[in-house]
Amino acid sequence: MIRTILAVLYVIVSMTFLIPFGLITILFQLLGLRKLSSLMLKYIQQGWGLLMIMVTGCTVTVTGRENIPREGGVCFVCNHDGYFDIVLLLAYCGRSIGFIAKKELLYIPLLNIWIYLIGGFFIDRGAIRKAGRTINKGVQQIKRGRSLGIFPEGHRSMGRGILPFHPGSLKLATMAEAPIVPAALSGSYGVFEKTGRVVKTPLKVTFCPPIFTADLPSADRKLVLSNRIYSVIKEQLDT
Repeated sequence: MIRTILAVLYVIVSMTFLIPFGLITILFQLLGLRKLSSLMLKYIQQGWGLLMIMVTGCTVTVTGRENIPREGGVCFVCNHDGYFDIVLLLAYCGRSIGFIAKKELLYIPLLNIWIYLIGGFFIDRGAIRKAGRTINKGVQQIKRGRSLGIFPEGHRSMGRGILPFHPGSLKLATMAEAPIVPAALSGSYGVFEKTGRVVKTPLKVTFCPPIFTADLPSADRKLVLSNRIYSVIKEQLDT
């Protein structure tokens, strides 16, 4: 219970304290200092994620970080076991990263502010036109050299293993013709959701070799890509 209280306090206090720094990164972007803004966001996100892992007491095994492109736009496509997946990506992807979040998260205080500050977007899957505009914003972000995280299962698997992908969820990556780094995330459901309290859990993150979308045939690109990424991630989760 003490670990749970500490984790909740850390999230609330740290997010509140870091808001001014997030606003500074937005100012840098408006001034055209995109590289400086991205670098600052990278260290804020990485530091926050690593400290969060320390607070929970979790141990993390990370492999494949050499597969992450250091420059240019990139999409991280991941399975979604639990909430802690976000923390793992922030801590170990080595880039400033935003996320495509469901619109319901727009109404969660602090979290909604930070999704915006790190360059994320809220998507309304029930409104096709609005969702299309959101995807187009994400495409432009990637073309400007940013990275975005995508969870093509659509929701958390909650310990049930990897769920089927929605091929349309990869539209953002194919439209931007950005390299995709599949990431297999294991154990995050056990950190909090499984018991309703923070539990010290062994976690594993595997960044797989990038897939270059521009090299795939355009006719069936989304389906081929979806099947390929699913197989790559599942293979890592099964080992």
